[in-house]
This record gives sequence, C-alpha cells and structure tokens, in this order.
Amino acid sequence: MARTVAVLPAGSRLTDFVSLGVVAKSFPEPLIRGILDMTGRESQRERDLPAHVVVYYVIALGLYMQCSYREVLRTLVEGVRWLAGPGVKTKLPGRSAIAQARSRLGELPLRVLYDTVVGPVATRETVGAYFRERWRVVSMDGTAFDVGDTEENVRHFGRPVSSRGESAFPKMRLLGLVETGTHVVFGAIFGGYKESEVHMAESVITSLETGMLCLADRYFLGYDLWREATARGADLLWRVKASAKFPKEKVLSDGSYLSHIRWNPHCRSTDRTPIQVRVIEYRLPALDKGKPGGKGDTIYRLATTLLDPNLAPASELATLYHERWEMENSFDELKTHLRGARIVLRSKTPELVLQEGYGLLLAHYAVRGLMHEAALTRTRDPDTVSFIHALSVVKRTLPHLAAFPPSGHAART
Repeated sequence: MARTVAVLPAGSRLTDFVSLGVVAKSFPEPLIRGILDMTGRESQRERDLPAHVVVYYVIALGLYMQCSYREVLRTLVEGVRWLAGPGVKTKLPGRSAIAQARSRLGELPLRVLYDTVVGPVATRETVGAYFRERWRVVSMDGTAFDVGDTEENVRHFGRPVSSRGESAFPKMRLLGLVETGTHVVFGAIFGGYKESEVHMAESVITSLETGMLCLADRYFLGYDLWREATARGADLLWRVKASAKFPKEKVLSDGSYLSHIRWNPHCRSTDRTPIQVRVIEYRLPALDKGKPGGKGDTIYRLATTLLDPNLAPASELATLYHERWEMENSFDELKTHLRGARIVLRSKTPELVLQEGYGLLLAHYAVRGLMHEAALTRTRDPDTVSFIHALSVVKRTLPHLAAFPPSGHAART
C-alpha cells in the first residue's frame, strides 16, 4: 500500500509539542525516561527527535501502519494549530533524521517498556475474564508477520519454503499469552520463522502466575514444559495429541480420569517424577455430518492440573477450552486492523523490525486498555466492545491530545 508524504511549514521544534495523549496515559514519560536511562539510550544532547519522543513515535507507527514515516509525524503535531492558532509553525524532521533516530534508539527500550508495563488488566469486576470467579483465563499461541525483504532480514528471520517455492517475504514469529477476557497480549517474544514455538514457550511461560488458568494447543504438551509452567504456580488446560498415551488410572465422577505425564529420553529435566494430570475426553459433532465427503466427528482430549471435578467439572472445562480461539481474534486485531491486511512491516534491519514489532504490541495494549476501561463503566464484557471503533476513536482524537501528557498508570510490579 502506498504511503503518502506530508510536510508542515518550518518553525517550532516538534518536541515542543509532542506527547501522545491516550498513549502517554499507558506509557507515561517519566517511566520511559527511566527505561532509557537504564538501557543507556537516553539522548546525550538536545536533538530534533530525542529518545523519549522516538519511543512515542514508534508506538504511533503501530497505530498508523498505512501511513508514511513523515505522515505519522505530521499526525502527531496536528494539534499544534488547534492549540495555538494558525500562526504556529512546526519543523518536521526528514526521513533520514527519523531513520537515524530509530537506529540510535534500537529495540531494547521498547522491549523493556513492553515487559515492564504490559500485563493482564482484568479486575474481578471484568465480565468474562475469570473461570468460576477463581482463575484468570489466559491462552498461549503464536503467529507470524511478513517483514521487509532485505538480505539482513532473510538471514535473521528466515523465509518459508514450500513445494511451490519460497515465500515472497521473510517472516518473524510471535509467541505470547493473551488474557482471553480482554485480548491483552502479554509475555510475548519474537523469533525467527523456523524457531520452534515449544522452545519459545520456555520464555513465554515465565509470565504465568498463581491464579491463572492457561489454555494451549496440543503441540505444547510435554513433560519439560508442563513442569516448568506449573512451577510458576499457574494451572493448565492443554489439548493432548492424538498419538499421546494417557492410560486411565482412576475414573472420576464426571467421566474424566486421572493419569500421568511421564519422562522420556527427549526430556531435559533431571527430575523424572511422573506428573499427575486429569484427562477430559469429549466429541464434537462435525458440521458437515451426513454430507458427502464429511470428515466425521472430532475427538478432543484435554489434560489439566485441576484434579477435583467438583471444583472444575469436565463439561465446563471442555466449554472453556474453546475460549482459546479468542487469541486468534487478538492476532486479527494486530495483523488486520492495526497493521492492515497485506501490509508488510516496513523496517529494513532485524533490530528495527523488532522495534517495530514491540511498538505494534504497545499500541495494541493502549487501545485494549482503553476498551477495558470503557467496558467497566458499563459492566460489559470487553469482547463486546468494537476494536475497530476504539481504534478509530484513538486515531481521530490523538492529534488533539498531542500537547497534554496525562499521568499514566503505574508500571506492573
């Protein structure tokens, strides 16, 4: 998609006016300056684009993916004329200055900001965020993004290959957790396209906490990852591969049964103690049942750490597991509504691709946080609030909030 270039008249410095309003509410300037100082990326001298402004700018790139670099800057200073009248003039840095400022900043401050701030936001009053009012429901899964077709990106991220040839673009893999009740993506990491999601999950599960119930697909279930995830204090509800062996050791009152996950020669853990789990089996009728070519019913098996059927009945867990698909809606928000359909991440080097990726996640969090606050005021399920509408409101009002940096939420502890 073409990105048009816009220019404002020369005059006052951009940094006299820029502060992203609703974005600064989620990521207050003092926090950003502290992270820049900690990572050694704070500006050493006064520039047209100092480091803290570039952080806000990268987040804004995630909100305006269809626009050119300079058009995004123009949008951020649009409120200047509204504030001070048509006589106020602003100097818009050129594309080269923007690229140099992003390179000076790098990826690290954005990653640290994401890890520091972004986490579950649901409260006990959030509709649909908890299972049986006890467990915060989260899901783990991954997706991939097309990135700029440069030699550096190909070497770093890799390019998919199939029987029909190579993909048009290299791809970057994302794996993370989603709070299913609010669609907030947290604990996420980026990697190369060929990197194993199971390997990446070892880093992602460090964001699990006591009181969470994590849903995940069958590819993640294994002795090592299960043990590491439960060591964080979280409960698990993961699908089981069809080939996995889970003998029935004790049938429970609701038809589920107790079994064990056992160590095998592929495991890295030195602890070989079998891990007790509860297995739930159920059948989903095929939508095309009775039609020619129908594939038949689907048999699901789930393994869980919730061993007591009175606390977590099998029928309720089977229903809950399909909330995992809420993660696909979160990825759709990132890839279709924020990034835009068929839009490639614009950065040409791996470090700036990662910077752009974290900027996209931070922009998504800012919008989702706003939606959660709106849902709480009406006691509504955040899932029923339109992401497209919320995004359009943020984009429409952002320029008019440019010079008002509100106090933000405190960072997560």
